[in-house]
Amino acid sequence: MEKYTRENIEQLIEEDVEFVRLQFTDLFGTMKNVAITSENLGSALEDKIQIHASSVEGFLHEEEEDVYLKPDLSTFKILPWRPQSGKVARIICDIRQSDGTPFCKSSRDILRKVLEKYEQNGYTFYSHPECEFFLFHTDENGMPTTMTHEQAGYLEMSPLDLGENARRDIVLTLKEMGYAVDSSHHEIAPAQHEIDFRYAKGLETADQMVTARNVIRTVAKRHGLHATFMPKPKAGVNGSGMHIHMILRKDGKNLFLDEKDPLRLSQEAYYFIGGILKNIRGITAVLNPLVNSYKRLVPGFVAPTTVGWSTKSRSALLKVTYNKEGEPRMKLQSPDASANPYLVLALALAAGMDGIENRILPGEPDSEKGSTQKLPENLKEALECMKEDKLAIQVLGEEFFLAYLSAKEMEWEEYRRQVSAWELENYLYKI
Repeated sequence: MEKYTRENIEQLIEEDVEFVRLQFTDLFGTMKNVAITSENLGSALEDKIQIHASSVEGFLHEEEEDVYLKPDLSTFKILPWRPQSGKVARIICDIRQSDGTPFCKSSRDILRKVLEKYEQNGYTFYSHPECEFFLFHTDENGMPTTMTHEQAGYLEMSPLDLGENARRDIVLTLKEMGYAVDSSHHEIAPAQHEIDFRYAKGLETADQMVTARNVIRTVAKRHGLHATFMPKPKAGVNGSGMHIHMILRKDGKNLFLDEKDPLRLSQEAYYFIGGILKNIRGITAVLNPLVNSYKRLVPGFVAPTTVGWSTKSRSALLKVTYNKEGEPRMKLQSPDASANPYLVLALALAAGMDGIENRILPGEPDSEKGSTQKLPENLKEALECMKEDKLAIQVLGEEFFLAYLSAKEMEWEEYRRQVSAWELENYLYKI
């Protein structure tokens, strides 16, 4: 992460930046922004830019006070796809109340709070996400479809991979913005793609994920395509996940490594796994936040459906992987592409640390026999599990927790009232 000072940014702005986008995320990880002219940068850097929080879904009731944006100077980036004359920059912002204290429904601050708690005890949390998405055609009016002309599969290349050029430009744009992309490739389903970042610590991982979503959509549109992070946009194919790779270090050493253990796992690693498994059902409504999320978590599509861990199974909830040197990492495979990265990382870390603090053992790896405990099968079940989960309310805070529950319960009720194409096809002419 680059270190910018106010003076650095003001100098860059003076060179040829006309607009600055002050970005933040809502409860669900959706990027929002306020665009200011370069002349108003001073006010922004003094935390004087106000937003009407009551108009942001889930933030505040109409009668409550508005909040302010506090720019994080380390996130300053010039957007490469904007005009080279009169450039546009962005800064990711935290959200503050009028007295300067963190806003209780700021997901970025929730992650920061969790990170700081464990950093005080000498822990450093590194992670990197797998960013999966689909690239579909648009119709004659530019509206998104679920159509694709390709039949490419895992690691295929052109001419089978018709999205290769768009994916290349996405990676080049991310690199131009200073992000370290490890690899990119075509995924299993037709029109499905993946971009992997290198490990980063702290807020960097979540910041780069929400930025990547914006970049992917923008560049795809320039190619006449629509990028979607919907977990399961088409039946009969694999859905899009957001697998999270995790390393926990203490005093510079990989806390998960014990070279004497048959699996090269330390006692802390086993406890970390145990904490994830113990808490996973209660945090699934955040890791898999949509009605559609649960269309991905079904057997047969390399997605987890049960609570267990493995060093071998591709569909395990938590898979232990190893680098070339044999150092273990934890790979949480249930989160999907629609989830709020700040909340996913906060809850995953807190769940693992719960295991370490309370010495929760995970049982044997389930690669052979599997697990009898299932993940929630729909959003309703996940929300019921979340209501009973002490970790979720502790990490999210009561106000965020209740606001999230309320919004998602409304989403489920709205879904329940709908009649699907499948129902019409199977019942209308037969019954």
